[in-house]
Amino acid sequence: QLQASGGGLVQAGGSLRLSCGASGTTFSNNVSPKDWYRQAPGKQRDLVANITDGGSTNYANSVKGRFTISRDIAKNTLYLQMSSLKPEDTGVYYCHGYSYRHYWGQGTLVTVSS
Repeated sequence: QLQASGGGLVQAGGSLRLSCGASGTTFSNNVSPKDWYRQAPGKQRDLVANITDGGSTNYANSVKGRFTISRDIAKNTLYLQMSSLKPEDTGVYYCHGYSYRHYWGQGTLVTVSS
């Protein structure tokens, strides 16, 4: 399974760091999380950021300059550093990986108060 953590309640302008790891020996050896998605209340799940095997990163326009995605390959862990948070960043954040099929973390809730 992919396990995401680090969400919480934060005031606008604050920061949070999300983490996503793969558990289970066989699973963790075969699946590397590379994407973060966000699902705001009543909306579809959208891509926030992803990172390629080569380390290239891509961000949704709404988070460029504020969020940073990174990986610890040795730990097979994906991170999302979120700064200058806005109320519109509120939602459930899911990490995602693919190995023959899609794998999703359970989601971690981020709430940004104004």
